[in-house]
Amino acid sequence: MPHLLSKSKYIRGLQCDRALWLDVHEPRLARYTAEQMRRFDRGREFEYAFKDTFPDGIDLSAELKRNVDAYPELTTMYLEKEAEVDLFEAGFLYDDVLVLADVVRKNADGTLNIYEVKSGNVLSETYKRDAALQHYVISHCRSINKFCIVYNGENRFDIIDLTEELEEHHDEIARNIAAMKEILSHGEPDTPTGQHCLEPYACPYQHYCAQGVRQMSLFG
Repeated sequence: MPHLLSKSKYIRGLQCDRALWLDVHEPRLARYTAEQMRRFDRGREFEYAFKDTFPDGIDLSAELKRNVDAYPELTTMYLEKEAEVDLFEAGFLYDDVLVLADVVRKNADGTLNIYEVKSGNVLSETYKRDAALQHYVISHCRSINKFCIVYNGENRFDIIDLTEELEEHHDEIARNIAAMKEILSHGEPDTPTGQHCLEPYACPYQHYCAQGVRQMSLFG
């Protein structure tokens, strides 16, 4: 079943409704700087290093690659088996939102331990918002034992259990998703540029929106 939102699009939507619309309808317009690409690479390297601590983990992306809408079905297949299992990039779909969890451990009682891996050395609010969306989606699909964020702290892999805190945001997330669906059902928002173009992340559509501002100033 095709999805409408992902965790990256959800975070984008919290930052700017126009960036969300472009991310869904015109992603070809995105431009990433060399530094942004290096940050993505560092994040992947840290994630891979943590996954190496699960030597028997099964990487769903090795089989499915970019066919992301197939991830939930394959995830269900593995989780329906009686055996305990560790999965990388397990997919869950709820409310038209697809999330791929970095590491999912299925316990003997069938509950899940989720580990979301972040390469930063500070547990930021953006990380928590990302994790809260994943908790919202996954908890509507499976029973969660604990949901942890792994970040690059004093002990290399600092793990903090945020299960109870994340549960408190479900109503807010449901409202946000409904609002984003409404935005995506209409034409491109005419959102002006501002400080939100830089926080919490530099928006890859800044050049596009700035061009529109220049056009309006010249010909408006």
